[in-house]
Amino acid sequence: MGHVHTHAPLTASGVQRRRLTVVLVLTLGALTAEVVGAALSGSLALLADAGHMATDAAGIALALGAVTLAQRPARGRRTFGWQRVEILAAVANGLLLLAVAGYVLVEAVRRIGHRPEIGSDLMLVVAGIGLAVNLVSLAVLHGGRGASLNLRGAYLEVLADAFGSVAVIVAAVVIATTGWTAADVIASVVIGVLVLPRAWHLLREALDVLLETAPRGVDLDEVRAHMLEVDGVLGVHDLHAWTITSGLPVLSAHVVVTEEALASGHGGRVLDSLCECLGEHFDMEHCTFQLEGEAHAGHEAPVHD
Repeated sequence: MGHVHTHAPLTASGVQRRRLTVVLVLTLGALTAEVVGAALSGSLALLADAGHMATDAAGIALALGAVTLAQRPARGRRTFGWQRVEILAAVANGLLLLAVAGYVLVEAVRRIGHRPEIGSDLMLVVAGIGLAVNLVSLAVLHGGRGASLNLRGAYLEVLADAFGSVAVIVAAVVIATTGWTAADVIASVVIGVLVLPRAWHLLREALDVLLETAPRGVDLDEVRAHMLEVDGVLGVHDLHAWTITSGLPVLSAHVVVTEEALASGHGGRVLDSLCECLGEHFDMEHCTFQLEGEAHAGHEAPVHD
């Protein structure tokens, strides 16, 4: 006997598609300005920030593509549809960030000891434009950053971009007032260092989903304890909780109930109580339960939790 409470097919990031589209357009505009500005001014820091923005644009485009695929209905062998594509996009985004950080740091080391000509005025203007775009993008993404891994990744990317733009502005001011061009290299290193921990954090969260670890904030021992408090439940085993995509946690369990509950047809009441318990206490609405009598234990696999 089992019960499944299904979610609506719309993923958490699906409702945020408009936010991602607006930020993508803004980011592409700022990226174009920074690439042209880096070429004309000779600034590595501005080029680093442009590269960072390029990964932002690629990541947001991937997120939009993933959102679109995730809305396709489940059919055939894909019983959850394409919803996991969102997580794959987050992994690709994290890997892109690592690649950009590595390039910027290597190029910064290569420039140590050199004194390139840098147009600080143009560098300052373009970095100011980039910062303004970052701030607008942060405002657009702020409301949905907790709803989706892709949105959270985009928000963190734009936030780091804002810090990167500030670093470029500071470097431009230092070069303009003192002529110390090494400030450009230092700003490049700062941007590269900002990217690394953020990329790792995004990758770790996405890999946790792919490895089907329990959702953050869900303690399975606590879940089991709550389930055992339901009238008629004697034991819980084969308890698993994982995440399909952002906003879609799922849970399955074998639940041992009294023979009286099964014989009297009260299994439906037990199922309703279990779903109500997990929905209220753990926000786990997509659950599958197998109800078993005490005598069924002899038919179970020898190893189960």
